[in-house]
Amino acid sequence: MKSCLVVDDSKVIRQVARHILETLRFEVREACDGRQALDSCIASPPDVVLLDWNMPVMSGMDFLRALHATDLPKRPKIVFCTTENGMAHIRAAIEAGADEYVMKPFDRETLESKLQIVGID
Repeated sequence: MKSCLVVDDSKVIRQVARHILETLRFEVREACDGRQALDSCIASPPDVVLLDWNMPVMSGMDFLRALHATDLPKRPKIVFCTTENGMAHIRAAIEAGADEYVMKPFDRETLESKLQIVGID
């Protein structure tokens, strides 16, 4: 079964994403900030991380940089999921190592297409 780590400081967003992902047959774990997400990825790397940009403790960008500094044998695909829609934000996320970008609010079809783009379907 494919696995996804949903990283967002909003419990509502995590629940919505979990529901969508479970209908797509994903095993879902959650983290409320980048630090929890990094610990979770090191303990057991998921296939894909759905990552919020703005979070307390460790932001999505800081998480992404920290993840790249680890020696994980297989890096998960990263899909940024945020309200930040400026081209500068999108470019920065991709340059930092994100594989794809999805805007909040999102629906099942949008998320499913982004997962297909990164090769997780």
